[in-house]
Amino acid sequence: MSSIPPSRLRLLSAAVALLVCASARADISDTIHPFVAIGYTYDDNLLRLPDDFAGVTQRSDTARQAQAGLIVDRPIGRQRLTGSAKVSRVTFDHYNELDYNGKDFKGDLAWQLGNRFSGNLGGTYQQTLTPFTDFHTSERNLRVQRQEYVNGAWRLHPSWQVRSGYTRSRYEYELQAQSINNREEDLTEVGFDFLAASGSRFGLVARRLEGKYTNPSRTNALFRDGYTQDELKANVRWNFSAVTQLNVLAGYAKREYESLSGRDSSGANGRVTLLWAPLNKVKFTVDGWRNFAAVESTLVSNSLNTGASVGATWDISAKLQANASMRREEREFEQLSTVVFDGDVTDRTRGATLGLTYAPTLQSQVSLSAFRDNRDGNTLLRTNSYRAKGLSFNASVQF
Repeated sequence: MSSIPPSRLRLLSAAVALLVCASARADISDTIHPFVAIGYTYDDNLLRLPDDFAGVTQRSDTARQAQAGLIVDRPIGRQRLTGSAKVSRVTFDHYNELDYNGKDFKGDLAWQLGNRFSGNLGGTYQQTLTPFTDFHTSERNLRVQRQEYVNGAWRLHPSWQVRSGYTRSRYEYELQAQSINNREEDLTEVGFDFLAASGSRFGLVARRLEGKYTNPSRTNALFRDGYTQDELKANVRWNFSAVTQLNVLAGYAKREYESLSGRDSSGANGRVTLLWAPLNKVKFTVDGWRNFAAVESTLVSNSLNTGASVGATWDISAKLQANASMRREEREFEQLSTVVFDGDVTDRTRGATLGLTYAPTLQSQVSLSAFRDNRDGNTLLRTNSYRAKGLSFNASVQF
């Protein structure tokens, strides 16, 4: 791995010192908290190319990121308004055609009506560079994600509540070749919960997801059409003990497409998360999932993803924290019963991260992390095998 030039190390050190000094200033108010951040990332295989890929002599690159934004947290009677706004500028040393301006906006109103009705109303907007994992090109391809949601719960009894919600998500891609993946998803859900005195929640939720691709005129691809997904899942937050919590959103799902019913699929679906803190300074998170997901490819659009991850954090001191994680996932790509693929229709990805975070003050922090990603791809479906590793440095301060 290439080292960071000394001149850039001096620049980063000076920037961190400036940020830490600036954090001594008082907050502008109890409601609005501005922040700034800088970042530096090295990646030895930015475009996620296979080892035997010909025609590209430059695989590694470094990126610099500058961010500015604000955080809002405002009580309004019994309601609470929270949100954030962040803009960023990301520049690359070699692939400077990928330089872009990022945007990230979030807003949420937690509402309360009397003692029985409550819920949330909000939305998000994010503009960032599309990952290179499924579409390997040095052309810039920004992805815009929008989401609006509303939900509510009725506490009909001290131990019981019923609730419902609606979420609309939209995805748009800048690059014309990727605009075939522009899509909308509408999620509607209704459920009920038993609320235990311990703070645990045991519930059941029925959900319907309706998706459609919004740019069908740009492609004749076989697999891009609308779909519906019906789910019945347990929705559990079980505080097993003072150091153990189990979160479950899992059950049965059935996914059907508007055309080519041979692609329809059903079975176990969901996510299970275990939070375990056996020591005051050490915490573990274990995740397992089996979910349908979109694929940002020009050949296939959906997959069934099965995976697991484990992460750990260690509070070394009041100001220093270490973290580590490992992740493994297998994707099974959709196929028609009338079409026989010559070989496996899956790929497998493994990843690991290791990092340190230092918080010199309550309002500032610096972090250093290393990562490694490997994939055993599927040449037929153009999900190439690759290996990548890198290093990232970040510093931020909130005023």
